[in-house]
Amino acid sequence: MDKPTIILATSNGIGMGHLARASAIALELKDRANPVLVSVAGGIAEIPSTMGIPCEYIPGKTRRWMPAHRWDRYFRDRLIAIADETGASVISFDGVVPYPGFIATKLKRPDLKIVWVRRGLWQKNILRFALPLQSRLVDQIIEPGDVARSYDHGPTSHRSDSFVSSPVSLYSPQRAMSRVDARKVLGLDAQRPAVLVQLGTGDSDMNEKMTAALSGLVGWHDLQVVLLKDPVDSTGKSLVPAGLEIKVQRYFPLANVLAAFDAAIAATGYNSVHELLPAQVPTVLISNIRGTDDQDARAQWCHDHGYALRAEHSNLSEITATVRKLQDLNTRTALADKCAALKDTSGGREIADLLISLATTKKKTKPLTQLLRLIATQGIHKATYMYRLIRPYKKSQPISESETIFSNETSADFLRTHIKGNQRFEHMIASASPAYQERRHQISRAAYGK
Repeated sequence: MDKPTIILATSNGIGMGHLARASAIALELKDRANPVLVSVAGGIAEIPSTMGIPCEYIPGKTRRWMPAHRWDRYFRDRLIAIADETGASVISFDGVVPYPGFIATKLKRPDLKIVWVRRGLWQKNILRFALPLQSRLVDQIIEPGDVARSYDHGPTSHRSDSFVSSPVSLYSPQRAMSRVDARKVLGLDAQRPAVLVQLGTGDSDMNEKMTAALSGLVGWHDLQVVLLKDPVDSTGKSLVPAGLEIKVQRYFPLANVLAAFDAAIAATGYNSVHELLPAQVPTVLISNIRGTDDQDARAQWCHDHGYALRAEHSNLSEITATVRKLQDLNTRTALADKCAALKDTSGGREIADLLISLATTKKKTKPLTQLLRLIATQGIHKATYMYRLIRPYKKSQPISESETIFSNETSADFLRTHIKGNQRFEHMIASASPAYQERRHQISRAAYGK
């Protein structure tokens, strides 16, 4: 029997949570199915060359490469095209809100099974009011498990419409490098202590948190500090206090080299917690309260149960003081020993099993559901369009009028450059057939008007 093809689509996000979960599931699918990853997140650039999984980048609505009212149809057509090309029978979507274009795939291809991967721990915001309707529009809802699920009091916590898995993580003891090998790969001194810092920068309050956190590391003898991007503000001014040695290093998946670090400072996102803690890295958690994810609830659970230290995100002096505790060996040892109990990150395999079952089981969609999808998709699309007229996205860089680039390149450097660039970029899986390439040109012309 041929292996089923399953498309794993993701939205963008503040961090890499959506894409990291999809990658973890794809790794579990590889031996038994043909996973294909598609995402509007720029981080997808790292995946084709490191994981050997077919991938496509889809420019998100915020890129403004096309009129906003055309984007959902574009997203729908992209998903249908890749499903037709690969013979996929299931499309999952990991995102806070299932895009209208994702729901609309079912209207064009009723036999496709659509799955919403809906993370828990929501903050109580306006999106909660759409949950009952959105939940009826998909064939299956999957909630990736969360170590802090007992602290979830958000709008999804009392719903009974999802399959709840164990936590999902890219960290695996079997795939993880040894401390010696991880340090060689990252170019770190084998004998000196090293700390990983995974905090965002950009807005002034985030920049202040970065400086406060780094200040807590000053005085740690011979320390090496690793960040994922340059710690500078919008003017290029460094956010690093004097006395620290900083190394900016990109590596994917980071979960494989966590043994290199004696400690970490991180936002309390889903993937950070479910990678760092099972890897037994002593961590200070500083929550990012933007978005839907209730990071503070997750941080509080980790702190209350002794798995990590929590610093109040709004108190800069507390951030510095809490980070300084990592300099104490006894504190780090106690945290690492406690984290040894967090070994169950098998959710990726559980979700892979469910997706394969859906892909190999025939089930017809009820006509009423299809009608509901049509009405709901059009309604959500119009509501979103009107909302963005009132609250438009931030201005993006001017779009180049040069000819659209079509490419099936898998090099991370190439993909990063073109995903971040201002020239329209249409990415295709490496095995794209001539018919698929032609279809993609048609979709492009309809979306861009050129």
